[in-house]
Amino acid sequence: MTRIARVTEIIAGSPVSFDDAIKIGFERASKTLRGITGVRLLEQRIKVADNKMVEYRVRMELIFVLED
Repeated sequence: MTRIARVTEIIAGSPVSFDDAIKIGFERASKTLRGITGVRLLEQRIKVADNKMVEYRVRMELIFVLED
């Protein structure tokens, strides 16, 4: 059995935490991508405004198997 996978990169943000940003991104991607087999976290950033951390951002790759 041959399997072919695709990788899609997404960016997600949360005012709460990096973990929350990851969950938000994954849950949203799961609505349109089927067969997700893995997630790779590429980058974490924090948006700052008025000397306050206002948003936690993550850039991640989602790996999913292509359907026949």
